[in-house]
Amino acid sequence: MIRTGIDVGGTFTDLIARDAGGGLVRLKVPTTPRAPEGGALAALEALLSGGTHAEDVAVVAHASTIATNALLGQLHLELPRVAFVTTAGFRDVLEIGRQNRSAVYDLQVSRPVPLARREDRFVVNERLDAAGNVLQALDVAEVDAIADEIARRGIRTVAVGLLHAYVDDGHEAAIAKRLAERLPGVAICRSAELVREFREYERFSTAVVNAALMPAVGGYLERFVAGVRAAGVAAPVFAMRSDGGMASVEVAARQPASLIESGPAGGVIAAAALGRALGLARVLSFDMGGTTAKAGTILDGTPEIATEFEAAGSTHSGRALKGSGYPVRFPFVDLAEVSAGGGTIAWLDRAGTLRVGPLSAGADPGPAAYGRGTQPTVTDANIVLGRLNPRALLGGTFPLDAGAARRAVASLATISEGDVVAAAAGIVAIVDSEMAKVLRIVSVERGYDPRDFTLVAFGGGGPLHACAVAGDIGVRRIVVPVLPGLFSAEGLLAADVRVASSRSFLAPADARAERALEAAFAALQATGEDALAAQGVAPGDRVYARELDLRYAGQSFELSVPANGLAAAAETFHERHAARYGYAVRDETVEIVTARVVALGRTANPGAGVVPVGEREPAPAPPEALLETRPIFDGAALADTPVFARERLPAGTALAGPAVIEQYDATTFVAPQWRARVDGAGNLHLEHARA
Repeated sequence: MIRTGIDVGGTFTDLIARDAGGGLVRLKVPTTPRAPEGGALAALEALLSGGTHAEDVAVVAHASTIATNALLGQLHLELPRVAFVTTAGFRDVLEIGRQNRSAVYDLQVSRPVPLARREDRFVVNERLDAAGNVLQALDVAEVDAIADEIARRGIRTVAVGLLHAYVDDGHEAAIAKRLAERLPGVAICRSAELVREFREYERFSTAVVNAALMPAVGGYLERFVAGVRAAGVAAPVFAMRSDGGMASVEVAARQPASLIESGPAGGVIAAAALGRALGLARVLSFDMGGTTAKAGTILDGTPEIATEFEAAGSTHSGRALKGSGYPVRFPFVDLAEVSAGGGTIAWLDRAGTLRVGPLSAGADPGPAAYGRGTQPTVTDANIVLGRLNPRALLGGTFPLDAGAARRAVASLATISEGDVVAAAAGIVAIVDSEMAKVLRIVSVERGYDPRDFTLVAFGGGGPLHACAVAGDIGVRRIVVPVLPGLFSAEGLLAADVRVASSRSFLAPADARAERALEAAFAALQATGEDALAAQGVAPGDRVYARELDLRYAGQSFELSVPANGLAAAAETFHERHAARYGYAVRDETVEIVTARVVALGRTANPGAGVVPVGEREPAPAPPEALLETRPIFDGAALADTPVFARERLPAGTALAGPAVIEQYDATTFVAPQWRARVDGAGNLHLEHARA
C-alpha cells in the first residue's frame, strides 16, 4: 500500500509516494496560485498515470498555504462577511485587543481591521462568573432576534464567543445550536470548541479567524477531496496542521485556523525524523523554497512548539511584530521566516542601493529564467554564478533561459560598474545574510549556541545556500537529506495525527494542586482519545503526553514544559526561563496557567530512507559521477568547478569543495573549505574544515 504526501508550495507543488518496501515516486509540478488544488491534483494524476494504481493508495496527506493566502487577501480567496455573537459589554474586545503597537515610534501605526465589523458584532445579555456560576441566564429570544438580523444581512459565517465559556460552555453551545436551527447552511463555530482557555481577546480572535476561514478552506478541501475521489482514490485524506500533526479533512474543515502554518510544518517534522534517525540531539531546520526561507529548532528529536501566533501579521528581519496580525490560540511549530526564496526579486532603491525582497516573482511569472518574467531574482543570480544548471532543472524536464537570467541581473549591474557576475554575487550575499538572521532568531535569541547544532538544509534552495548561512552563524555541520526539494512532502508521511486539548488551570504549582490537576489531565486525555478514535486511529497507536504552561507569579505570559510531576515541571521551567531570558528565580512562586494533553496517533512511515545502514570507508567520487566541469563562482571569482550527479555518488563518497552536486529536486553547493561525504542511506553530510 502506498502512502502519498502532496505539499503545495509558492512555486512548485511536490508529491512523494512510498510503498511498504521502500519504493519511491517523486514529482514536482508548477503550483497554480489561483486554484492551488489544481496543481495538487495534477501531481496526483501524474502519479496515477505513471503506473500507480488508485486502489493501492493507502492515505493521501496534504499541506497547503490556502489559509494563510486567504488571510493575506490573495485574489479569488476573499474572506466572507463574519458575524460575531458575544456577551453584552464585550462587543469591542476584538477592536481593543492588547494595545500592542507593531511600530512603537510610528504615531500613525494602524492596527489590523477586525474580521467582524462592529455593526456585525451582536451581544446577548448573559453572564457567568469565573467559576462558571450563572449570574444572568441566557434569553433565547435575543438569540432568535440576532439570527433574524444575520439572515437579513446575508451573512454566511458566524463566530460565537462568550465571557468565561472556557469554564462552562453551556451558553455558547445553546446559542450555536439555536443559530444552526434558524440559519441552515450558515457556518458556525464557537470559541470554547477551539480554545478552553482564559484571555477572552485571544479566544474570541481565534473563533473569528476560524469562522472567516471556514468557507475558503472548507471549499478548497472539498474540491481537493472531490478531485481525489474522481481520480479513483478512495483512501482517507489528511491535512497537515500548524503544529506538525495531521488531521482528517473533516476536522480540518471545522478548524481551518489550525492550518494557517500548514505549509511550513511538514519540513520541520521531516527534519526531526531525520535528526532522530541520525542520533542528532540538536538540529536547526533550514527550508528555502521559492518565496520564503524558514528556520526552526529541534531538541532531542522534538520541534519547538508555541501555543499562539498572529495570523497575517508583519515581520521584521524574521521576527513577528506583535500587534500586527490576528491572534490565534492554536499550537504551531515555532518558526522564524523571512521573504527570501528562489523567486525573491532583487531591485535598486532610490539611492541606487541593491535590495533583495520582500516581493517575489512566485510561480507566475516566476524568475526571468523561466521565460515569463523579466525581473531579476535569486534563482537568476545563481544561474549567472554557475551554481544552478544553466540549461534545465528537474532532471532536464524544466528548461531555463540562461540568457534571460543574465539580462535580468545585468539590469542591476550599475552597482558593480557593469560586472554582471559581481551583481549576482551581491544578490546572493544579501539573501544569505537575511536567511542567517532567522537562524540566529531560533538559536541565539532563544538561548542556544548554534555551534552545538547541525543544520538540516532542504527545500529547492536550501542546499544551495546552506554553507553560506551555516558559516555565518558558526554552524560547522550540515545534513542534506536524500530528497531535499521534496523534504516537506516527506514530512507529511512522517507526521502523526495530533490533537492538543488544553484547559486553563490557574493555581500555584504546589502539592495542593496535584489532585485537581490529575482530574483535569484525565478529562483532557479522554477528549483526545475521542478525537483520535473519530479520525480512525486504532487504540494501540495512541500515545499521550502531558504539558503545563507555567509562569512566575505576576508574569503575563508563560512557558510550556513537560508535566512529569509538579516538582520536575517547575525545575524544567526554571531552566527554560534562564535559557530564554537569562535568569531564574527559584524562590519565587511558580503558577500553573494551562494544563494540556497532546494525543498522538502514530502513523507508519514505510521506507523513509533516512536511517543509515552503516558507514563506508571514505572514497573519491567515481568517474561516472562527474557530469561536467563548468565555471562557478566560488566566493571570489568564476573558476572551473566539478559538477556531480548525486544519484551516482555511492555511500562512502568523500569530496572537497568547491563542488556542485545536482539531483532531480535540488542542487547542493559545497563551498570552499567545506567537505562532503555520503552516508549509508544516501544523506549528504557537509563539514567545515575547522569542524
